[in-house]
Amino acid sequence: MTPTIVISLLCGYFLVLILISWFTSRKADNDAFFLGERKSPWYIVAFGMIGASLSGITFISIPGWVGDSAKQFSYMQMVFGYLVGYFVVAYVLLPIYYKLNLTSIYSYLKTRFGKWSYKTGAALFLISRVIGASIRLLLVASVLQLILFEDLGIPFEITVLASVLLIWVYTNRGGIKTIIWTDTLQTAFMLASVIVTVYFIGDALNINEKGGIIEGVKNSSYSRIFYFDSWLDGNYFWKHFLGGIFITIGMTGLDQDMMQKNLSCKNLKDAQLNMISFAGVLVVVNLVFLALGALLYMYFDQTGVGYNALKVIKRTDLLFAEIAQSGKLGITVSVLFLLGLIAAAYSSADSALTSLTTSFSVDFLKLEDKEENLQKKIRQRVHVAMSIILVITIIVLRRTTDDAAIWTLITLAGFTYGPLIGLFFFGILTKRNLKDYWVPWICGIVPVVIGILWYLNKNGLISWFGEYQIGAELIIYNAIVSFVSLWLISYRPKN
Repeated sequence: MTPTIVISLLCGYFLVLILISWFTSRKADNDAFFLGERKSPWYIVAFGMIGASLSGITFISIPGWVGDSAKQFSYMQMVFGYLVGYFVVAYVLLPIYYKLNLTSIYSYLKTRFGKWSYKTGAALFLISRVIGASIRLLLVASVLQLILFEDLGIPFEITVLASVLLIWVYTNRGGIKTIIWTDTLQTAFMLASVIVTVYFIGDALNINEKGGIIEGVKNSSYSRIFYFDSWLDGNYFWKHFLGGIFITIGMTGLDQDMMQKNLSCKNLKDAQLNMISFAGVLVVVNLVFLALGALLYMYFDQTGVGYNALKVIKRTDLLFAEIAQSGKLGITVSVLFLLGLIAAAYSSADSALTSLTTSFSVDFLKLEDKEENLQKKIRQRVHVAMSIILVITIIVLRRTTDDAAIWTLITLAGFTYGPLIGLFFFGILTKRNLKDYWVPWICGIVPVVIGILWYLNKNGLISWFGEYQIGAELIIYNAIVSFVSLWLISYRPKN
């Protein structure tokens, strides 16, 4: 595609989002920004959450995952774990949030344990979401830089700044009330892009007429799902499956971003219906993304298109981008790839920015205790501050990370959401109280210690674990050790 077409698409796309923002944010107050006035239709929330959950990482990183012979479709092992985790979120966590009528889900920790536990939970979320949103936006900004802005002589830093600024523009007034609707549009773009691309690549490989795409992918050398070979391997089934359960509980059920959408539903029943229907669709959608990955590698094997991404830059994340933008599959695939990528990225990043604003405003600045005429000003200033933090974090990550984005995100989630799971479920599963002032130390030290052991094991610097490789179960270790450590500083209630 020419730069003119790319810029026109970007401008047209964001114009639509800004128009949606204008219609949905009229007369919007803090209640609309934080909870959408609790009037969001569950089916709209469920559909929009697909895009927010998948993000740009799933859009281009998951297909790139397939080419590794030790991974292929193994990500589905984790997705099956996700499915179980969503039931835990729907029937264990959501009832608590609705019963307490929470705006910030971390307020539960204040009710259960005290101020320091509450602040620790909120701080863990802020760190997690800033890093997660930054990784997602970094990936998309890198692709836009590669296909457009590099040739125009625009520095990467300006690309990032412009990306975050555009998100700020259409979320600043309406918040979650706007995002519920923009995410729906963006999810539709993303799914249309993937489905059409799958068809076109299948057609180019002549497998649409030879038993169909499903049969072609199944018979390829990229479609292995289950790995039971050795429990020592990082991709062993039970590691991925159990890790997937914990990742969902942490990154969805204990994440203000994802729960803020659920709390905007009219009642608990609608929120649960939203969560379960969303979970079922997500399994199918992830399978489609992995099928796309197999087709991309089959296309590379046959044509050599994608050589730069795989052999020169050596970033599997960029394979989809190179093939789509090569023009070999036609302008339709190029256009839909760009729209799908932008939609996948921004449907996640916009809600992340809103939830960061919500959490910091409510959990740390106690916005609800301020005078009404000051609340909106404070919220808007926090929104700007969080935007700046995202920009800085993205630029830092650009210069310090080189792993595939999906695995970077899963690894970091293990360190930040693990202690959060331990803290929340200590409150849910026990009746014991905590020495509240010790909680920040426990939740800070545990991931540092486990992080050191993980790093030494990964780089072969210690032999304590033998050939054992830590995989997605990293989050389980953080959660369990945090839970046990919290038990050590707990006591029975006097009554």
